[in-house]
Amino acid sequence: MDQPDRFQQLVAAAKKNITEISPQEAAEKFKTGEATIIDVRDKDEFNEGHIPNALNLSRGTVELDIDEHVSDPNAVVIVHCGGGGRSALAAESLQRMGYKNVRSMAGGLKAWKAAGLPTEK
Repeated sequence: MDQPDRFQQLVAAAKKNITEISPQEAAEKFKTGEATIIDVRDKDEFNEGHIPNALNLSRGTVELDIDEHVSDPNAVVIVHCGGGGRSALAAESLQRMGYKNVRSMAGGLKAWKAAGLPTEK
């Protein structure tokens, strides 16, 4: 068996420290207004298709920009990316910043689409 690459190792370590939720659970929390969904993909990826009303704070700037959009450290924040790796890293980072209710959406936008949930351009 091949050794996982460094990114995969980093993601695996982050996933031990965060909570992942399913796309269906994320959709329900978002629909009821219980959570903010943050898409941590780059702007060009976001423009190709995204969850309606999700915020786009790219992985490179989420730590800089989060407080401007979600100032309450107790707010429920759901982060997602394309497949679940970058969002796991973002969730771990936001937790280190003091956000107490951060969740990473398992499987990212791929899993959201596979579940038949809506997207827009």
